[in-house]
Parts: sequence; structure tokens; C-alpha cells
Amino acid sequence: MQTLLWILVFLMTFVVMEFLAWATHKYVMHGFLWSLHQDHHHKKHNSWWEKNDLFFIFYALVSIGCFLLWSFEGVWIGLPIGLGIFAYGLAYFGVHDIFIHQRFKLFRNANGWYGKALRRAHKMHHKHLGKDDGESFGMLFPPIKYFKQARASKR
Repeated sequence: MQTLLWILVFLMTFVVMEFLAWATHKYVMHGFLWSLHQDHHHKKHNSWWEKNDLFFIFYALVSIGCFLLWSFEGVWIGLPIGLGIFAYGLAYFGVHDIFIHQRFKLFRNANGWYGKALRRAHKMHHKHLGKDDGESFGMLFPPIKYFKQARASKR
């Protein structure tokens, strides 16, 4: 029973992270911390590193904090929450930085319906260069309309 609870907390954390990432992206990155996210939309720099990457570090620290709670304070829920945040961060990095933005040249020819939907949703997000009037702030679960477009493009 405890293992099932641990797995449920892990899975719930992973799913909730998508909504937290969406809210952070919409209200923080495109809000009061636009100065850190702006370089991601404008690419006016020659560095592989972006100020935007600081958001990744923030969530990594939250995950580490959960591991420390579990390890030193014996708070059992810290481990599955920390692992859920970590797993989401890995998935986000894989989808956003590797698959979409090609920071590492992998998965260039992946053209399945899910990949097409992800790329289209992100492209529509990046067409807005300012902090206002944005759309499609999520990452792993893009709006359904992009899946419909991907399916229609296969026909």
C-alpha cells in the first residue's frame, strides 16, 4: 500500500508540474521576470547559456530541497515529490531544449503526431516576441488544436 501511495505522489507531482510550469511561464516568465526570459525569445546573444536557464535551476533547487527533507528530516513524501519534479525537469529538458530548440542535435527527424503538435505549439508561442499576447505556455501537453493540425497534416 505504501508503494502505491509513493507511486501516486510521484505521478501526481509529475502532472502537477506541467500546470506549475504553465503558470510560471505565463505569469512569471512573461510577467515580472520577463527580463530573465526575454533572451529566450529574441536570441540576441551568442552564448549557449541563456538567462532563461535560471528557471531550470530554481526548480532543480526545489527538487533538491525535497530530497533533503526526505534524507535528513525523514519526511517520506519528500522523495516522491523530489523525484517527480526531477523527472518532469528531465522530460522538459528533453522536449524543450533537445527536441524543439535543438540545443543538442538529436531527434531532428522525429515527425510523429505528438512531436509535430509540440513543435507547432511552441512555434506559435515564439511568434510573439514581447511578453504580452502570448499563447501556448505549456510544454508536455499542448492544446488539442495542435494535435488536430498534426493529424490533418498527415493526410
